[in-house]
Amino acid sequence: MEIEKRAGYAALIGRPNVGKSTLMNHLIGMKLSITSRKPQTTRKRMMTVYTEDRGQIVFLDTPGIHKARNKLGEYMDRAAIGTIDDADCVLWLVEPVPGLSEGERSIAELLKKSGVPVILLINKRDTVKDSLLPEIIDVYRDLMDFQDIIPISAKHSIGREELLSAVFRLLPYGEPFYDEETVTDETERNIVAELIREQLLRNLSEEVPHGTHVEIEQMKELSDRWEIDADIFCEKKSHKGMIIGKEGQMLKKIGTAARIEAEKLLDKKVMLRLWVKVKKDWRNDEKGIRSFGFRDDGI
Repeated sequence: MEIEKRAGYAALIGRPNVGKSTLMNHLIGMKLSITSRKPQTTRKRMMTVYTEDRGQIVFLDTPGIHKARNKLGEYMDRAAIGTIDDADCVLWLVEPVPGLSEGERSIAELLKKSGVPVILLINKRDTVKDSLLPEIIDVYRDLMDFQDIIPISAKHSIGREELLSAVFRLLPYGEPFYDEETVTDETERNIVAELIREQLLRNLSEEVPHGTHVEIEQMKELSDRWEIDADIFCEKKSHKGMIIGKEGQMLKKIGTAARIEAEKLLDKKVMLRLWVKVKKDWRNDEKGIRSFGFRDDGI
């Protein structure tokens, strides 16, 4: 007798830099969403698909919910908040620290109003003593009702099976939405652009990388390699100089690291050419934001 399978959507929600993208990458077993130590790395919702014998989970990775400082930040918050209502369950990631910030209280209110079942994931489990976990769990348990509270480590895959089992219990019975080979609906073009932006975040300091955006101008596959041309947009002429660096050394460093990641993704040699352009204060320009593919609904 065939076992009924489950299929549904699970949204990853949380403050910036709590490990949502790292968790999603580890759950599906490959790097699709970029990561860095800097907050607000994820700008748009990304969908990935996990399929196994129990069924299919469509994970929705979202930007960190934060107090927006510009128009782009407002779009990012809408992308995260709007995803909650599209999901069958929410995975709320928090860090293992005592006490609650105002940001976390605000997220709890959003989740309570939505009525969507919530699993609390206390991430970075490996960084806190076992004796402190009960106190942290009690603080959140008093905040709202959860379907499960699971301490995990996204980086080290601690709690992975418990997390997956908890999600499958909340999904409806039904046929998979996607075939077994599908892992994302993102195009290779968009993923490569994000891999380049990841290196900007990792190699540049202060506000510079947050004001950058990458557009792929050309991506052509040849028999022995990919040829990729990409524009890096920044907000100020001074930022352009920092991205290029002395005698072009910073741009070369960024390009080399991005090329290596792109070759892993595309499984072929890559010739990557980068150009740096200025688009003044684009994060506060509605037209500029839309021209870079950020829709009015934030997704």
